[in-house]
Amino acid sequence: MADKVLMKGNEAIAEAAIMAGCRHYFGYPITPQTEVAAYMAKRMPKIGGVFLQAESEIAAINMVYGVSSTGHRVMTSSSSPGISLKSEGLSYLAGADLPALVVNVQRGGPGLGGIQPSQSDYFQATKGGGHGDFRMIVLAPASVQEMADLTVKGFDLADEYRMTAMILADGTMGQMMEPVEIPKIEKKEFDKSWAVTGTGMGRKHNIVNSLSLAPAELERQNFERFQRYGRIQEKEAMWEEYRMEDAEYCLVAFGIAARVTKAAIDEARKKGIRAGMIRPITLWPFPEKALAAAAEKCVSFATVELNMGQMIDDVRLAISCKRPVKLIHRAGGIIPSPEEVLRGIENMEGGAEK
Repeated sequence: MADKVLMKGNEAIAEAAIMAGCRHYFGYPITPQTEVAAYMAKRMPKIGGVFLQAESEIAAINMVYGVSSTGHRVMTSSSSPGISLKSEGLSYLAGADLPALVVNVQRGGPGLGGIQPSQSDYFQATKGGGHGDFRMIVLAPASVQEMADLTVKGFDLADEYRMTAMILADGTMGQMMEPVEIPKIEKKEFDKSWAVTGTGMGRKHNIVNSLSLAPAELERQNFERFQRYGRIQEKEAMWEEYRMEDAEYCLVAFGIAARVTKAAIDEARKKGIRAGMIRPITLWPFPEKALAAAAEKCVSFATVELNMGQMIDDVRLAISCKRPVKLIHRAGGIIPSPEEVLRGIENMEGGAEK
């Protein structure tokens, strides 16, 4: 077994990206993800890679577009308001069917908000990320180890399906330190015959573009894209179940909220309350089948979120509103304590409203 090293979550993302073959990084500093850029600034020149601190987030995402069009693995990272500035570029990447990895280490919002951890970009990430009809694969780590593992997974999924994958972490995940084993990479080959690599040596003349002025052709592209998204929903949803074998009360949480929720569930069990958790690892595709199955045996649900209630809508849809779904939450950069979540679980048992 490989040795583990103590790393910040942001550093684990950067090192895992390098191990996954990323040699191009473009970004702009913003708390709480700045360590990703700082790490890349040190490591990339030593391995023959490219690090560039762009003049803005808008410039950075367009540099990502350019490198991705040549078939190389490329990454950018930012935090909440910075991702908003990248949203037009994210839509262009989707329109051109280009793979890339984008990291969002969330801070409180809206606006500039604060620099404390939040999960208030859930809507933005899971409902597209920019204008137009498109999706991104959204991965939600709950440990520093998963920050590394899901970075590698994100690159592979992006290449396989020719689309953007996003690591949606909260500020705690980016800043906390834990022992981590950087994944050993099994090199995979992906068809990149679409890439812009020049026309010498008889190569095909490719054009990478997100503009399509013929309505029928744009409709065809959108239908094809959503057929691909359907395959992703069928094959790629990932989740963890915790103490769900006999659970009557199902909590749904991701990131740091899931870690707090586990502690609260353990305390609830000591009181005889049969609580369990489904933790989405992919926020899109959402683990709808797991939640639908839970709705057949659980009497009620609750989401634990660091926002005003965003994932709760997807839980309601997944269970077809068969069971009540309550919200246990804090906002503004405050993380609920295990005691607060436990009180929410006790309210679920007693039928009390939040």
